[in-house]
Amino acid sequence: MKLIAIILTGVVTSLYFFPFNPSALPAANTKMILATVGLVWAMINSAGRMNASLGKDFFRLSIVALMVSMVAYVAVVVNNTPDYAFVTYFISMWVWLGGAYVVVNLQRVVHGRMSVRLLGHYLIAVCVAQCCLAYMIDTMPNVKAFADGLMASEGYMGVNEDRMYGLGCALDVAGIRFSAVLMIMAYLATHVQKEHSRWCIPLYILSLGVIIVIGNMISRTTIIGVGIVLTYWIVTALTTATGKKSAHKTIFGYIGLVLAITVPTSVYLYNTDAAFHENIRFAFEGFFSLVEKGEWETHSNEILKNMVVFPETLRGWVIGDGYFADPSGVGGDPYYVGENYAGFYKNTDIGYLRYIFYFGVVGLIAFSYLLYVAARICMNRFGDYKWMFLMILAVNFICWLKVSTDLFMVFALFLAMDAPKGNGQWTMDNGQCRV
Repeated sequence: MKLIAIILTGVVTSLYFFPFNPSALPAANTKMILATVGLVWAMINSAGRMNASLGKDFFRLSIVALMVSMVAYVAVVVNNTPDYAFVTYFISMWVWLGGAYVVVNLQRVVHGRMSVRLLGHYLIAVCVAQCCLAYMIDTMPNVKAFADGLMASEGYMGVNEDRMYGLGCALDVAGIRFSAVLMIMAYLATHVQKEHSRWCIPLYILSLGVIIVIGNMISRTTIIGVGIVLTYWIVTALTTATGKKSAHKTIFGYIGLVLAITVPTSVYLYNTDAAFHENIRFAFEGFFSLVEKGEWETHSNEILKNMVVFPETLRGWVIGDGYFADPSGVGGDPYYVGENYAGFYKNTDIGYLRYIFYFGVVGLIAFSYLLYVAARICMNRFGDYKWMFLMILAVNFICWLKVSTDLFMVFALFLAMDAPKGNGQWTMDNGQCRV
């Protein structure tokens, strides 16, 4: 029964982290459904404690999120557009927090405790499971038919015939979330307790191998997280005192073992399996180009080069044009008479530029500040994990050079955990968080 409960909790965590519109209820995605459950659950808990206070951290977050929504509303009104993508971000923030409340409290009920490490383990397991499922969907028609029957949505939240995908796990949105979870895994691996290192570190490195190979097949944005993880491990290994390098030695030892297994296996499958051959070339297109042509070249990088375009007016820089989506596309602005675009507004998918074109530098700064505040609250609450949250924040801002998606849903999970007492920080003890 405990095992079944853990598996079901993992499924719920996946429904939050990789939401999609279920076929049984296509009008709502799984994140919204969980948020509704979370609202009811929170009301019951508050009634039981006779306490419905919001807390200063959530109040501060709400004020900043409301500021983002207000800037977006001004941009829409000034530019007279119908694109309300970020006008409702204040609501979206609380939807994420509501869903996170269910995930965190369900884990607490199942395990009788809650810790940063436990939450990290669930997120790592979910990402590995999504990678395995995506490969099965790509290679097994029966699994694909079953998975497609569960999802009513398409694109990054559903079926995508152009790329490998899992359940609600596809495209760059999957890649940036994989990268964030890799930051959690990297930090936990270097701070694992000695009595847990026999099984923790090997599983972390095995998970890293799965996400590196299959995660990049789903989304090459994953490579950003891989690069930061390896850089973090190398830098910390060089700067850590000699007597405290046992974790790093174990990490690099298992990386060597995993490479010794995966490289020959990948070479064999590359030469014998047509689907694997195509997927691995897509996942590591830059490396293949470097070996075969002597230069780093990928199709997506070439597209990004043509996406660098800036506002032509001062008002555009300050408050934007009020368009986040393509106004000439299906469901766009019926009164739009400007240039037709084949994809996003101004034909750019670069995150920073899309935000600037939508609500200007003012909106970009406000939105960036919201994510910083979320990260800062997490760092203040969980003092021993400060660098982990900084790395997650860095992933967010680095990935904005490529795609316009944010990582608030990751911070929301830690924000939904009970605020610590005493000195205001959590400390690690045997892999758990105690005051």
